[in-house]
Amino acid sequence: MTTRAGRSQRRNQVLSREKIIEAAIDLLDEGGEGALTVRALSERLSTGSGAISYHVGKRDDLLDAATETVVTAALATKAAQAGAAPADEIRVVALALFDAIAERQWLATRLTLQIVRNPVGPVTVGIFERIGRQVAALGVPQARWFDAASTLVHYILGAVSQNARIEGDTSGIDFSDFAETDREAFFDAAMAAWQELDPEDYSFMHAIVGQIREHDDREQFLTGIAVIIDGLTRLH
Repeated sequence: MTTRAGRSQRRNQVLSREKIIEAAIDLLDEGGEGALTVRALSERLSTGSGAISYHVGKRDDLLDAATETVVTAALATKAAQAGAAPADEIRVVALALFDAIAERQWLATRLTLQIVRNPVGPVTVGIFERIGRQVAALGVPQARWFDAASTLVHYILGAVSQNARIEGDTSGIDFSDFAETDREAFFDAAMAAWQELDPEDYSFMHAIVGQIREHDDREQFLTGIAVIIDGLTRLH
């Protein structure tokens, strides 16, 4: 006769940590943080909350694990060619994070929280190590390595978060509603407002008003990386 304990043990063996995290990522992709509840995940996996807690822990642990899985995969699939210049490797890392967050809007907030709350976690040390080695290869004095690497990481996180249109806690926001027409409407409103400014007091704003619609977020992001790298090479 099969006991309840035996059935539970076999279920836990089939329901792996990896399967739980994969299902959690699917829910996050479909509806953001608000969609990831223990109940929704239990229904998706046809299991109980106890089994999820057994393999992963609390909801925050699950969010951290999902973030780590996505970021690790993004960085693993993007690698500069052997012998590439340090600046090229930095751009590869930066674009890997940029593209991952562009694909998964929920990731921006979680990635920032991971780095702020868990400085010894695999996500934080993985990003800092990969960028930091290139900072050293650029010839930045060792006494400035932390400042230089932090500047790059902070810029990357800030820029990708802005690109994802992050404002505080985004758990209740459905970013899928932000269509291309909304983007154009936003730019139209900004351009109209800038054009109303006094051209004598705001000559620069009038000069760039025509550029706002045509700019590319990815290219703008890379421009910022280039400016920072150029500055870092001058530190010594």
